[in-house]
Amino acid sequence: MAAPQKGDLSASERAILELISAGDVSEAEKLLANQDMRVNCLDEFGMTPLMHAAYKGKAHMCQLLLRHGADVNCNQHEYGYTALMFAGLSGKSDITTMMLDAGAEVDVVNSVGRTAAQMAAFVGQHDCVSVINNFFPRARLDYFTTPQGQDMEPKLPPKLAGPLHKIVMTTNLNPVKMVLLVQGSPLLLAAEALEQCYGVMDLLCEQCLRQQDMNEVLAMKMHYISCVLQRCLTHLRGRDDHLDALVMSLLEGRDSDGFLQNQEKFIRECITKFPHCEAALLQQLVKSIAPVEIGDDPTAFSVLTQALMGQMALVDADFCFTCGERGAKKRCSYCKSVTYCSVACQRLHWFSHKKVCSALRAPPVANHDTPRIRELKDDESDLVRETANFLQALCVRAEEQVVAAGGCTAELLGCPSTSAQGPVCEREDQQP
Repeated sequence: MAAPQKGDLSASERAILELISAGDVSEAEKLLANQDMRVNCLDEFGMTPLMHAAYKGKAHMCQLLLRHGADVNCNQHEYGYTALMFAGLSGKSDITTMMLDAGAEVDVVNSVGRTAAQMAAFVGQHDCVSVINNFFPRARLDYFTTPQGQDMEPKLPPKLAGPLHKIVMTTNLNPVKMVLLVQGSPLLLAAEALEQCYGVMDLLCEQCLRQQDMNEVLAMKMHYISCVLQRCLTHLRGRDDHLDALVMSLLEGRDSDGFLQNQEKFIRECITKFPHCEAALLQQLVKSIAPVEIGDDPTAFSVLTQALMGQMALVDADFCFTCGERGAKKRCSYCKSVTYCSVACQRLHWFSHKKVCSALRAPPVANHDTPRIRELKDDESDLVRETANFLQALCVRAEEQVVAAGGCTAELLGCPSTSAQGPVCEREDQQP
């Protein structure tokens, strides 16, 4: 079949571009079954069907086209854009990951000299930037699943490669999130498995620093993951079979304000254990964190996240107080000071948050519409004065209860619970 030329489209090839816009996967699959259909055909601008699907955010269509041999690295576009660039521009991190898994090259530049990550950053798609910058090919882990050299056994059993790769690929460095990922994989909840996994992370850390194009950022991330896995191993050996005690330890807040001091100390410890003290990234992290008192800003977590994920990683977003997931929309219904990504995370944190929930609640605004007894004149009788004072006290007490409940007597029943579950979360877009 002849190489596709820009704008040289058959009727079926024009039809598939329309089906991509409509998201009609089943009809597109019928067209792709036609032998005369060129999956890498080019429209008049040099865009392939895969580029169209990536830019329009059609994940299922991208999967279909890739299965039929779409070229993820085609750059015949008039401005040199690739499918990965269009995925980044769309803001769809799942499609961006899909392009990377299919072998998309991250260092290709377009006609203005920008890579896919730079294009995504230019339009504010910072989640896609993090995905591209933190992409780690599964093949690099699979290398350790076969015996190398004189080894009789692989350093990593093949069954562990998938769960470990999921942790490596996460852009959320919150240690609680990483422990939850370990919890969610039964294969990792074994001492031997964790030993093998953190051993591979240490080897990868060394590789990143010794390779010709040294990558300190990726080396620090591998080291950090290794530290988390080693902490999980310590708790497993201490009969914390499901790591629940470890999660609670990381979420234990300071009595005065709920600050996660155990988490702060753990992250600082991880950074200081980085085995290459000459690394510029390590010196930068230590310089940023060392002068800061525990409990003040910036936290070790924010400094580490910005160093590994980019300066925009923490901008314009609410993060779950429990697991650190971006885009948390729920708030504690009582204090409204902490956000969560789910009710499950709110319940997980409640054992610690309930100690400071009332103290974190913003002072309510007094309701000036509450009726008050008029001030008495000096010449009114003692009986009238005594009765008025009694009624005045009743009004004041009632007003205090109303204000304490948020200005509505119906909320008198909504005070913070001392149960294990705590108050129900409110969505950000809910009316208070």
